[in-house]
Amino acid sequence: MNLPVITDPFFYLVAIPAVLLMGISKSGFGTGFGSLAVPLMALGSSVPQAAAILMPVLFFIDVLGLAAFRNSFDRKFLRFLIPFGLLGTLIGTLLFKMLDSQVVAALVGGFTLLFLAQRLLFPPKADSPPPPRWLGAILTTTSGFTSFVAHAGGPPISAYVIPLRLSPLQFTSTMAYFFFVINLSKWIPYAWLGLLDSRNMSTSLVLLPLVPLGVWTGVRLAKRIRPDLFYRFIYAGMFLTGGKLLWEGFR
Repeated sequence: MNLPVITDPFFYLVAIPAVLLMGISKSGFGTGFGSLAVPLMALGSSVPQAAAILMPVLFFIDVLGLAAFRNSFDRKFLRFLIPFGLLGTLIGTLLFKMLDSQVVAALVGGFTLLFLAQRLLFPPKADSPPPPRWLGAILTTTSGFTSFVAHAGGPPISAYVIPLRLSPLQFTSTMAYFFFVINLSKWIPYAWLGLLDSRNMSTSLVLLPLVPLGVWTGVRLAKRIRPDLFYRFIYAGMFLTGGKLLWEGFR
């Protein structure tokens, strides 16, 4: 019996680079790039279907990322981030069927570009204080929410974590652990919403062999790149993500 996979060639034309981008991003290098995966794949499917197909891909990527960065995460910082991220996924579960995905895309994209403009036009000084915890709580909850509805949790939490000036390796490892927990929490709600059907899961299995290539590329880059160049790539990814999501919202 043949598996009921998607057979449209155009879908794979956009899905293959989407999975590679997500692998590079989830390895920690260029965090913003991963948020392009769902909008890119949605060119060949609906947004909910694209998000569902990427669930097994995300799990595989997260496991590989944890193995690569298992010794460099900030445990105390994660104890602050994870509860707020899970609150965001709960809000996403409750509102998923009520919200237009284009509205969510526009909000995330607009916020991302505003943050980026603030960072570039008014860069923080060396002695600038870190962002307040209350702002971190709001941005991390937003990250959990946008991660649930469109796997686009990177830009909001990056807006909080980047000014904290973690080393590239610590930033990468901490984000890998955070999103492993957040993505794991989405399985039951996605099944409850009816998104994890056999066609979506079979199509995801076809794309899984691309994951190690993307993660391997991202891990090597994150371990070798200079901190200043590392964050330039993150900003570039956030710019592309914000522009793409904003375009999707107003198109």
